[in-house]
Amino acid sequence: MQKIWLDSYPEGMPEEIDADAYQSIIEIFDESVRKYADKPAFENMGTIYTFTEIDQKSNHFAAYLQQELGLKQGDRMAIMMPNLLQYPVAIFGAMKAGLSVINVNPLYTERELKHQLNDACADVILIVANFAHTLANIRDETSLKHVIVTELGDALHGLKSILVNFAVKRIKKMVPAYNLPNALSYKKIMKKGALLTLEPVELSQNDIAFLQYTGGTTGVAKGAVLTHRNMVANIMQSYVWLESSLKQGQEVIITALPLYHIFSLTANCMVFVKLGGKNVLITNPRDMPGFVKELSKHKFSAFTGVNTLFNGLLHTPGFSDLDFSHFKFSLGGGMAVQESVAKQWAEVTGVVLLEAYGLTETSPGVCMNPTYLEAYNGTIGLPLSSTEVSIRDEQGNEVAQGESGELWIRGPQVMRGYLERPEETANVLKPGGWFTSGDVAVMNDKGFLKIVDRIKDMILVSGFNVYPNEIEDVVASNEKVLEVGAIGIPSEASGEVVKIFVVKKDNSLTKEELLAYCKENLTGYKRPKEISFMNELPKSNVGKILRRELRD
Repeated sequence: MQKIWLDSYPEGMPEEIDADAYQSIIEIFDESVRKYADKPAFENMGTIYTFTEIDQKSNHFAAYLQQELGLKQGDRMAIMMPNLLQYPVAIFGAMKAGLSVINVNPLYTERELKHQLNDACADVILIVANFAHTLANIRDETSLKHVIVTELGDALHGLKSILVNFAVKRIKKMVPAYNLPNALSYKKIMKKGALLTLEPVELSQNDIAFLQYTGGTTGVAKGAVLTHRNMVANIMQSYVWLESSLKQGQEVIITALPLYHIFSLTANCMVFVKLGGKNVLITNPRDMPGFVKELSKHKFSAFTGVNTLFNGLLHTPGFSDLDFSHFKFSLGGGMAVQESVAKQWAEVTGVVLLEAYGLTETSPGVCMNPTYLEAYNGTIGLPLSSTEVSIRDEQGNEVAQGESGELWIRGPQVMRGYLERPEETANVLKPGGWFTSGDVAVMNDKGFLKIVDRIKDMILVSGFNVYPNEIEDVVASNEKVLEVGAIGIPSEASGEVVKIFVVKKDNSLTKEELLAYCKENLTGYKRPKEISFMNELPKSNVGKILRRELRD
């Protein structure tokens, strides 16, 4: 497809980035440590780690993994926690020891956690104590060799660490009882690691940086293999897009989206490490009044989020009274940004809410709106540097300019494939390196793209992918259910929510009973919010449930 989007590129924006400028994420990290040594890198609950401190602590963590646990290059570490200072320590520490990182949603049920750990062949997990009970019940059924448990306040300085841990455990009762024999303590391994010497590991561009899980058409989550080159490329693509608008070593970004989500992981953690900025880690953004109170303490200049988060803040008392005088840049992704939210956000903050587009399989950035925009434009923007897009029909032929079709993507940020799933990989990765997104897009005469529909049955809840097959598998495993179909329906709060249509096997089955069953087996955002009982489900001539008819 003709690269008409290049004419709309910001002045000085390179058409290509050098995806081979660094061998690994750690090379970028080391460069930033040298350049921004004493500048703040991450802050959480009032405790700040400078770039030097993150470097030292990640060395201690890596040394313990390497010297005490005997983990070697190519082994895999899962991280299961909300946004805490332990997260960047563990990510960079694991990579320094040559490990690949598996990001895990801390709200996963036992079923979801067991599948992901075994599918990824995880050797070790770092888990926050609040969710350790989930792991305790299935640990013996996993590939894990080691378990490291941390408490919410473990990385905080001084007395605050003790007070936070006491309050969380004893006063708020937020840590359910668990039994994990031989589990290691984060605080203890950090002390021991400080006495050990890390043997340098040589990372290459082809080493796996992250196994980032996304929903599967087979009904189970699958791991997108993101190499160091994939991640370095997307960091550089985002960096060149922002470097003219943001000042190196001076910016403060609010990181409310969880770091286990690819959007926050790349756009906030990695890109702002490259920029020498400070990530303010928000542990519980769902507590909107508490979130606004935390925002009042910072002269933030950048903010990323999903539509629901922006909308929630706009409706929280006190948000409009914050000091936005340092605010320069806000980015919405993960789900469509609603025009009404974008308009109100600009009115309140004075900053345009730019929309971007990406997928887990593309590390994630594909398109982004230029920072020169003066108002929300309803598009996902222009392809990033070194990114090609093509809009194609069902036969894989390019459509005419202005017509809609499936968005195909090619660039150095496209994943290697799905872990141990050659058929699933072949379904989405086509000859010539093209990745098929499953989204229907149209390009205007300036090269700006707009998503108009979704080919896949994927449901998008607050920026998280939910695949109907997984929901249907879980619901169908209830002995009182004969058949089930799952779809997404519009929701003002979260973009979409899950609705299921159920044919009963046992007439005694109630909605309440089924909701309780889903709560046991599915994490919150995947749970059905609406249930309809039917006598039969619409099916094709080969017996496939017709979700489109259910939607209609």
